[in-house]
Amino acid sequence: MRDSAGPDMEKLERLRDAHALMRQEVGKVIVGQEQVLDELLIAIFCRSHALLVGVPGLAKTLMVSTLAQALHLDFKRIQFTPDLMPSDITGTEVIQEDQVSRTRAFKFMPGPIFSNIILADEINRTPPKTQAALLEAMQERKVSVGGVDHKLPSPFFVLATQNPIEQEGTYPLPEAQQDRFMFFIKVDYPSADEEDAIMRQGTSDFSAMVEPVLDGPTIEELQHIVRRVPVADHVFDYAKAITRMSRPKTLDAPDFVNQWLTWGAGPRASMNLILAAKAHAVLQGQAHVATEDVTAVALPILRHRLVVNFSAQSDGITVDDVVKRLLKAARKATQAA
Repeated sequence: MRDSAGPDMEKLERLRDAHALMRQEVGKVIVGQEQVLDELLIAIFCRSHALLVGVPGLAKTLMVSTLAQALHLDFKRIQFTPDLMPSDITGTEVIQEDQVSRTRAFKFMPGPIFSNIILADEINRTPPKTQAALLEAMQERKVSVGGVDHKLPSPFFVLATQNPIEQEGTYPLPEAQQDRFMFFIKVDYPSADEEDAIMRQGTSDFSAMVEPVLDGPTIEELQHIVRRVPVADHVFDYAKAITRMSRPKTLDAPDFVNQWLTWGAGPRASMNLILAAKAHAVLQGQAHVATEDVTAVALPILRHRLVVNFSAQSDGITVDDVVKRLLKAARKATQAA
């Protein structure tokens, strides 16, 4: 058993209670989408970022803004457009004159990225140079302007949205840059009952007040609690088998991987599988991580890290199909070991 010095039960119950309250508060505004909300919360409790992909009108933006209200954090929305410049996000230096000494000096004016939660709306609609500025800040958690580093506030999360249709005039994120996001979350259509509730709520004079549940220091404390959740060796082996088997032309790769994939997942995926599984276990009321927790978070972690080839596309095989087969193969392999 690794990570044996886990958190105490009182702190685990605190995180579970926070999860229940978050669902309750966000549910005042957002109908359904419980799995999407849970994946967003897992990313936040893991101190990571998430990419939401779905057609327009599925309340992606509303969900992120409502989540920010429930978290009692500073929130900024950046609408990405083709003419957006890196300095429009990070900030810039301006010349200011001292009213007493009449001397002039550069002063840094922070951009909208200096907030706790950033909604990068339609990130694929801005050129690569601007995307790179955001992604660098996500990774380094600081902005460098004029040779001076400016630390971003803590906690800091980027929740980006991407429209999968209307690809003309867009700049899709390369696979290497998508890897900076822990989760690739698919936002799907609502069920019939959910759509009925959306129609009734959205066309009425209804206005919900979202109460804050967590603040910044509490979130940072909960992030440490997640990292202290114990993980058994066989769970590490299962997560490792998933990623190693995803790499084509290697000794661990099964035949279907060699047939359908061009590239597999790297070590960052392995770490994220364990870290996200820890958060998932806690939100489910468990004090330890099981292989089922790894399975539960595998799709959003791997779907943007595996590259299917033309053979898979011609056979109608999606990335999600490959991941599901990988999970079965990895479970079989670890059980046989």
